[in-house]
Amino acid sequence: MGAGAIGCWLGGRLAASGAEVVLVGRVRLQDEVGAHGLTLTEIDGTTTRVAPAAVTCATDPSAVADCAVVLVAVKSGQTREAAASLASVVGDRTLVVSMQNGVRNADVIRDALPGRIVLGGIVGFNVRSLGEGAFRRATSGPLVIEAHDDPRLVELAALLRAGGFDLELAPDIRAVQWSKLVMNLNNAISALSDRPTRELIFSPGYRRVLRALMRESIDVLRAAGVKPGRLGVLPVAVFPAVLSLPTPLLRLVARAQLKIDPEARSSMWEDISRGRPTEVDELNGEIVRLAASCGATAPLNARIVALVREAEARREGSPKMTPRELSSAIGISP
Repeated sequence: MGAGAIGCWLGGRLAASGAEVVLVGRVRLQDEVGAHGLTLTEIDGTTTRVAPAAVTCATDPSAVADCAVVLVAVKSGQTREAAASLASVVGDRTLVVSMQNGVRNADVIRDALPGRIVLGGIVGFNVRSLGEGAFRRATSGPLVIEAHDDPRLVELAALLRAGGFDLELAPDIRAVQWSKLVMNLNNAISALSDRPTRELIFSPGYRRVLRALMRESIDVLRAAGVKPGRLGVLPVAVFPAVLSLPTPLLRLVARAQLKIDPEARSSMWEDISRGRPTEVDELNGEIVRLAASCGATAPLNARIVALVREAEARREGSPKMTPRELSSAIGISP
């Protein structure tokens, strides 16, 4: 449900594992997949091709009525609408899993689907849409799904692992979601700078901004009594210290944490570029809300939210801010 880059990657891999898959998305998706099928390319260049006949594409949510499992991959701002649509078409025997950014989406879906099993999930990697049904995985990372004893989850997990995913079933999904949220704070920097993810991490100027946002966010989590879970090799609390390392040493450490395609960019950058609403409220904005709830402050993240909203309102793509411009705009030393 919401077959953009992430949805098509998940659905394509599941189809390649032998699952019967329905992709619900825009008309453009139907046209692309109908004509070309799916081409899924890993960071190392390994490619999997899924024939057009191997998946069903639809624009109407009713197409998932008979599915045993629905993976929700719409943007956070569309969650309520998607959940309302699902409420009218899926029965009690359908397992629903939110594979979205942020920490609240599964709760929103549960509210709309009382009595159904709705689980939280995390996609710990980024996918680029290349057009004509082609998608490239741009960063490494696992899938994480909230643990449950439902047999449909057991079957889903087996199919995902057969599809090559590094999958973890987490008893405390919320803790891991907070870690993913902190890691996703680079998304807004990508959108505002128009620069690839690799450059944001290894450029001292952009890295200084990311480090400040992460440090502020971790301070807010601590003030609110939130303990983030482990997602990857390093705990998220050490990220600001890691980002303080000299660039050559940081490159060595980063190799142990993740692989990054040179052209990897965030989904928020893509939204800004296409004039679409972003998920900044569910990422940086979530830190601002959490700070307000516990008597703390998050001025740097609040300013980032304002900058992204300004870019959304202009609908002119990324403002292409330099490290100095971005540092000045949020009030830190360049």
